[in-house]
Amino acid sequence: MDLSYIINELGEDRENYFNAIAPPIIQSSNFAFKTVDEMRSAFADEYSNYLYSRGVNPTVEILCKKLAALDHAEDCLVFSSGAAAIFAAVLANVKSGDHIVSVKKPYTWAQKMFNHILPRFGVTTTYIDGTDIGNFERAILPSTKVIYLESPNSWDYAIQDLKAVAELAKSENIITIIDNSYCTPIYQQPIDFGIDLALQSGTKYIGGHSDTVAGILSGSNEMIKRIFNSEFLNIGSGISPFNAWLLIRGLRTLPMRLERITKTTLQIVQYLKAHEKVEKVIFAFDESFPQYSLAKQQMRGACGLVTFIVKADTVMQIENFCNSLQHILMAVSWGGHESLIVPKCSGIPAANFNAVNAEHRMIRMYVGLEEAEYLIKDLDRGFGGMD
Repeated sequence: MDLSYIINELGEDRENYFNAIAPPIIQSSNFAFKTVDEMRSAFADEYSNYLYSRGVNPTVEILCKKLAALDHAEDCLVFSSGAAAIFAAVLANVKSGDHIVSVKKPYTWAQKMFNHILPRFGVTTTYIDGTDIGNFERAILPSTKVIYLESPNSWDYAIQDLKAVAELAKSENIITIIDNSYCTPIYQQPIDFGIDLALQSGTKYIGGHSDTVAGILSGSNEMIKRIFNSEFLNIGSGISPFNAWLLIRGLRTLPMRLERITKTTLQIVQYLKAHEKVEKVIFAFDESFPQYSLAKQQMRGACGLVTFIVKADTVMQIENFCNSLQHILMAVSWGGHESLIVPKCSGIPAANFNAVNAEHRMIRMYVGLEEAEYLIKDLDRGFGGMD
């Protein structure tokens, strides 16, 4: 299926909406029936009918068709946040006494679920270095039901061999789930490698404008329907029609935005690698990256996240760098029009800063849609503030 067709036409059925170019926002909480038999059918199979917008809504359905096609999946669900998508995907596949194998340092709310919520119900998690398939083999127990991946990770960009992990999991009858927020389906399609469920934060590149929050979960019809009829409807975390419409709008320019962001990021990477105050640059598509070959095999691009380690003796130097920036905003997330920066030290008490620990000197930058020269000038200002 052509990318242009998916983004511009799939699911829109314009003849049903007055031939409108932009699909309408069906801002309705529920839907009426002409006969009792029609209502009975909707109650029996809410997954396939318009009954109540907590479940299926026409605007959301258009979005789901597009996102599933982008992921090379049979179907997908869209949640009100990425954390909700993660929660539903994992919860649907574990029960008391089960075990999860997860890559180390996953997204914050995934880790909090593994560490604090699931143990209350007898579900345990083992964290591993996912860069070595042998670590997965050694961590699997008879009770392991889920392998949770995040490839690349959103700080050091650690990558897992998706094909090898999927083959191992299938041989052990284990469900694989991946957070694909870094790449989006434009640059990586995990389901093609055999992964069962691919999720991503729609807040980021899909939305693209930093004005909506969403989570996306794609997989087989069987799996998605099972999650819909249980976790999705019970948690009540579906996306609103208006926010779904914003994501459809974001999809229209997704390939163009990624192309622009990728081009600028490569220029920023070269600038940082040459800077005297930068100790190391971490970027999955740079030849210095330890898993560069695997990244090129699995990914078509590396988008706009780059981490660099500054040469600093004190936490104040890093704070001065960040505080001196005038245009690159200090904020979490990524994928919008604006460039962002997050210092690792912002997540630890200043008194605990250890300059010997390179991780404490990490700064993650998201490259947005600004001109490279504009961003480099601001970075120069930041580095100048360290003196």
